[in-house]
Amino acid sequence: MLDRRAALIGGSALLLTGASRPLAVDMAARVADLRALERRAQGRLGAYVLDPVRRVWFGWRANERFAHCSSFKMSLAAMLLAKADRKEVDLAEVLHWTKAEMLSVSPVTETRIDTGLAVEDLAHAIVVTSDNTAANVLLRRFGGPEQLTRFWRSIGDNVSRLDRYEPELNVTPPGTELDTTTPAAMAATTAALVHGKILSPASRAKFMAWMREVRTGRDRIRSGFPAGWDSGDKTGTGIGKTKHTYVDLAFGGPAGRTPLIVAAYFEPARLVEPMDPVATGALAEVGRIAVASLSAV
Repeated sequence: MLDRRAALIGGSALLLTGASRPLAVDMAARVADLRALERRAQGRLGAYVLDPVRRVWFGWRANERFAHCSSFKMSLAAMLLAKADRKEVDLAEVLHWTKAEMLSVSPVTETRIDTGLAVEDLAHAIVVTSDNTAANVLLRRFGGPEQLTRFWRSIGDNVSRLDRYEPELNVTPPGTELDTTTPAAMAATTAALVHGKILSPASRAKFMAWMREVRTGRDRIRSGFPAGWDSGDKTGTGIGKTKHTYVDLAFGGPAGRTPLIVAAYFEPARLVEPMDPVATGALAEVGRIAVASLSAV
């Protein structure tokens, strides 16, 4: 069901949420569901689900590498909030960029070229609208991709890495691990940010509120969650010439319950542009499978 390294990563993530005992519930049926989904959707699926309440975790291709695409922006925003908690970053600092630096999919920064935006507003933009220009502006101001990789290492993620800027980071060159992570590693990181003490209570509340505002993921993992669940996510989409990658990192659960953490990556065998409903539907199905795990005994 789960290799030893994935189990260790899952256990480490749950320790961050206060859990202290190993896998308690047989999730073999849910893993079979993920495997069957991969066959139906026709591509490569990577997924990992953590339930901090029952201390359960399961996954498929949990330790295989996938491109972050824009999902790295969730961690970049968290890094800035964590640094602000330590007085290392001033969220009110106004940053500027030029028209020449503008990238596609930059709905917030394209309207503020003349005035610039505060760091906090740019961080909000990269999570909620996945603003590409904002991501590059923040990376360049605060240490580049290497600094985000160092942040991951500082919170116990020894797998995830960022090497380049937008838009190059969306496609990993064959034979390299540039700009990649694994489902298990990023589920653990998401759990640490949502449930752990990486962020102050105020910063964690702000971070989760931003993820709740995300609209780009409404047809992905969160669409597999029941109506009324408290949920948030951060998506990523990489459209290359020979490979497309769809990503979603989400939390979700009934009101008053510590939410599940779900990380999902899908590389469809067929390449459809601009968006493949089969691929986004596969991520939605991962959300439904995560929900089904709540009723497992």
